[in-house]
Amino acid sequence: MQITTRQWIIGGVIAVVAVFGLYYPVGMLLTHKIDDDIAYQAPPVEGGASRAVAMAAALVQREVQVNGWVANDPFFQPGSMLDNMPNFQLGIIHSLGRFGFELVDQLGRTRGSSQTDSDLQEAAGLLQYSGTKWFFDFSTSLLPTVRSEEQYMKAYRALTSYNTRLSQGRAIFERRSDNLLSLMDRIAIDLGSSSAALDRRINEGSSLWFDDQSDDLFYSVKGQAYAYYLILRELKQDYANIMRDRELTGTWDQMLESFAAAASLHPLVVINGKPDGLLLPNHLASMGFHVLRARAQIREISNILLK
Repeated sequence: MQITTRQWIIGGVIAVVAVFGLYYPVGMLLTHKIDDDIAYQAPPVEGGASRAVAMAAALVQREVQVNGWVANDPFFQPGSMLDNMPNFQLGIIHSLGRFGFELVDQLGRTRGSSQTDSDLQEAAGLLQYSGTKWFFDFSTSLLPTVRSEEQYMKAYRALTSYNTRLSQGRAIFERRSDNLLSLMDRIAIDLGSSSAALDRRINEGSSLWFDDQSDDLFYSVKGQAYAYYLILRELKQDYANIMRDRELTGTWDQMLESFAAAASLHPLVVINGKPDGLLLPNHLASMGFHVLRARAQIREISNILLK
């Protein structure tokens, strides 16, 4: 039986549809991972190295090399069809970038007039790099550009280098209460911004039948809360003397519980229903509650540190 050209074309179209019909869904299932394990541990540190810095470096390496960075996946990769995982990863990097700035400005120098640490300065700058950059960014240039993963791994190496020097006594990590206070105040401001974004999305999207932006914001704030939880959990060990002297342990643990609650929310589908609705929940409001509670507890800690 002779196969006609028309049959070849039809067969080819069916094959292409079948391949891509499996390629994207199966690829998305294999790629998708919201790694919100609140028991996650960074490799142990030596000497006087910082556990919080080690955690920041470990989170970068985990999301880039272990889980795979998907926020910049091009259209021909299944990860480009995901939105929850990339927003979660971007939320993590957002918090690590904020922590990086505080390392440069406060924790990694003796006083405000002292020299900044070169490794910390490099890491803080690299963590501000856009998480959506692939090999090409045609909106700015036709020439190849540096991928997000490459910049973040440079930040990882800079943080690791700093912590190695810190363990050898060749770098500074100030364990003073005023430095910790500054960090907590910056985190509180950051949470306030996230809370405002959640409130705005609730007001704008809860009247819609389907809000396709609510899950993006939800997972971004979830990633932010998750990273802060792990960093602050390790800072509790870095500042063990302050926790003891200021009797902060109980309040600190309550704050960590609020961050953990926000980071552990994982609805099957993110719904932005009316806050006073009868049938549909509002997951953004639930996230906002835990974020505001964590922020209030940070303010309590700041008041204790001021005394």
